[in-house]
Amino acid sequence: MTIGHQAKSKVKPNIVGRWLIESMTEWDRDYIDEDVRGYFEFDKRGAGDFQFAYVQGQIDYRLGQRDGKPAVEFSWDGSADMEQAQGRGWLVLDGDGLKGMFYIHLGDESGIVLKRAKTSKKRKK
Repeated sequence: MTIGHQAKSKVKPNIVGRWLIESMTEWDRDYIDEDVRGYFEFDKRGAGDFQFAYVQGQIDYRLGQRDGKPAVEFSWDGSADMEQAQGRGWLVLDGDGLKGMFYIHLGDESGIVLKRAKTSKKRKK
């Protein structure tokens, strides 16, 4: 048994998966995609990861609601510009995207917009 984690109930499939960073209020596209195409990924177990520019981390998330809309709140642990960093954030499902805020503990904060990454379907032979 892992201390601090409760058994996860059925995770809503509308959050699970890979999301690409469409925009951030504090950083431009060139910065966001500096090292890799900026993304967030949420798995079915309440965990995930993200990277934009030289900021990356492992996510621990919980599903909920904000203003009556499906939402995800998360904390993260990782690095920013090659130094240890942590933070938190929240995202609300808005149409076919996620919109919210991303925070670096004792550092920057930014509005963020994500869009679901397109999955490539394998053709049957």
